[in-house]
Amino acid sequence: RRHTRAQARGGLPQGPAGPGECADAGAVPGAGGPAFEVIYLLEAGDAAVARLRDRLDALGDSLVVVGGDGLWNVHVHVDDAGAAVEAGVEAGRPYRIRITHFGAGDVHTTGAEPTAPGERAQRAVVAVVPGEGLAGLYAEAGATTVLARPGEPPASGELVQAVRRAHAREVVLLPNDADLRHTAAAAAEQVRAEGVRVALIPTRSAVQGIAALAVHEPERRFDEDVVSMTSAAGATRYAEVTVAERQSWTMAGICQAGDVLGLVDGDVAVIGQDLTATAEAVLDRMLAAGGELVTLVLGDDAPESVAAHLETRVREGYLAVDTVVYHGGRQGALLLIGVE
Repeated sequence: RRHTRAQARGGLPQGPAGPGECADAGAVPGAGGPAFEVIYLLEAGDAAVARLRDRLDALGDSLVVVGGDGLWNVHVHVDDAGAAVEAGVEAGRPYRIRITHFGAGDVHTTGAEPTAPGERAQRAVVAVVPGEGLAGLYAEAGATTVLARPGEPPASGELVQAVRRAHAREVVLLPNDADLRHTAAAAAEQVRAEGVRVALIPTRSAVQGIAALAVHEPERRFDEDVVSMTSAAGATRYAEVTVAERQSWTMAGICQAGDVLGLVDGDVAVIGQDLTATAEAVLDRMLAAGGELVTLVLGDDAPESVAAHLETRVREGYLAVDTVVYHGGRQGALLLIGVE
């Protein structure tokens, strides 16, 4: 059976077939703060990264360096963007470099029709989404979206502009990625200083964001709405199926470049060779703990047959479980899975 989420849960329009305290962050941009946000991926050894942390810490604030096994994601707010990039060059090989000037417009946001000039909506949802298909789904449900392209996470300045674009007194922010926690927190703090009431729900995947959006009710009191959305997101286990880019140690053993990886709640749980078989193994593992609704988000590079096979698997093996399928577009992962 294929159900729309509106039928299964209510609140979210049909897409194409087929947890809220704010996390702590460092200083945030604002009047008198750093002028630029610099983000890049860096190939470097541990010792070089340790030196880079010291160098960047002296240059600015809101420093986040995460990663391992020679690949790191670097984020910092500085006045001298060139010096931040030069520090990366000295440490290793930086690439996918993004420099955002705070106050610059966000060209990657979408949302519902804006309110009239000067008129503020009471409440809005701002969400980071990994693909165009999901952006359309979220926007149809009334959310303002920020598109996160594969390997190019949005800067906090983009999130700030999305909140401003939503033009609401109250905003629920869904980062939909564990790695965006500090970025979203910095954005939330900045717009709070502008008089906007913001709740950051630490969603770690777009499927958790879908669950939160499905129970969103703007007519409720803000705190009640945030608690309901946080509970729905927290009750949704999430997974993704993707392809390994290189050899690496994982929780499930050593993977080789080209292996199909099944990640459950952020950790590699299954290593396989076949996309459909790996996805089925991941889904079975998730449903072993129970569930009522499976959400499948198919990426552009995944064949339709994968979703069809998983729907059949759920229909025949888990009689009390419903399934909903969306197309996510160019979302990075081949498949996103949510179980509520």
